[in-house]
Amino acid sequence: MSPTDLGSVPAHTARRALLAAQGLTAAPGARAATPAGLLAAIRRMHSLQIDTISVVARSPYLVLWSRVGDYDPAALEGLLAGHRIFEYWSHAACFLHADDWPAYRSVMLHGRPSHPWRATWMANHRELVTAVLDRVRTEGPLRSADFERPDHKSGGWWDWKEEKIALELLFDRGDLTVTRRDRFQRVYDLPERVFPDWSDASIPTLDEAHAALIRGAVRALGIARPEWVQNYLYTTWMKRVRVRTRMQRLAADGELLTCGVQGWKEPGYVHPENAALVESAATGRRPRTRTAILSPFDPVTWDRARASELFGFDYRIECYTPAPKRQYGYFTLPILHGDALVGRLDPKAHRKLGVFEVKALYLEPGTQITAALVDGLRDTLRRMAAWHGTPEVVVRHSPAPGLADALNG
Repeated sequence: MSPTDLGSVPAHTARRALLAAQGLTAAPGARAATPAGLLAAIRRMHSLQIDTISVVARSPYLVLWSRVGDYDPAALEGLLAGHRIFEYWSHAACFLHADDWPAYRSVMLHGRPSHPWRATWMANHRELVTAVLDRVRTEGPLRSADFERPDHKSGGWWDWKEEKIALELLFDRGDLTVTRRDRFQRVYDLPERVFPDWSDASIPTLDEAHAALIRGAVRALGIARPEWVQNYLYTTWMKRVRVRTRMQRLAADGELLTCGVQGWKEPGYVHPENAALVESAATGRRPRTRTAILSPFDPVTWDRARASELFGFDYRIECYTPAPKRQYGYFTLPILHGDALVGRLDPKAHRKLGVFEVKALYLEPGTQITAALVDGLRDTLRRMAAWHGTPEVVVRHSPAPGLADALNG
């Protein structure tokens, strides 16, 4: 066995290593998490995907709650306003740890090919784009709402006005960044004002940036395959063959470790920080049973193919599906119990009424309704409801016999 080889591990190791690397094995503490705890969780995940759907807490807030337990949502906003995290494209639009700014700065300036229509749009609206950038430079941080349009005409992109499109394209190519959020609206500013100690003269090469991002994604995945890393960094536009070649080079240089996983045709890759974690996951001891409710945009579930392979869990978000054609519900949340994804629930937080409604709760075929599962679900739902400010939990329906009554009891 070479110094960079962890040997061969059972198939379940990849699933358990992922959960451990993501911070989903140990139960949250009884005290509310601190900003430092949130920041550590974001570093562990590498990318915290942003989404605006708010039938329950918006996805980034929910993803953090699943890991750290109760916390003040304003603390996440404070990390952004304090520039401990920043926004850019990773798996999708994400909150990212400030330590990763140099790598993503290289990507935004050198590594993300602009779609032809975007370059054409900016060329065709050069005066508008210049005026928008000049206003931010002169007036300081601005929102899209600060650019009024008396004619109320949109620019056609998601029905956005032209100034909003200009702001987003300037953000996309690195001329602007997000300094904070105001009622979840982006507030844009110049990068040199958000990160005054940073100089683009220090920017890493694109190859160095890709290597850093790959290492971060591998660390977040526990045991990784190239296609999983590419998905984790989807909007950085790294092709899979480049990811595979770079991972092989990093392993040859000792910056990544490798291991064989039962049933895999190629080796898995492990960040050195996770060597002990993988060895523990491979021992065969089941992790402490913990029940967690995940977002559809949780790093554990956002790669649907990976979730299917590791957990046998097939998921499709149905908020964009016409209501009569939905199988499970508008915005169903996967249920993690131990090291298995055992079901999903369709929630709605009625904040004015103080009611956390579960319209339906479905268990995966073959899932046993044990006392541990019922107790874990009941406790997790009550904690989740209390954190939302909706202390009354009502489970309307579950096809599993007796489950709704047991959870309501």
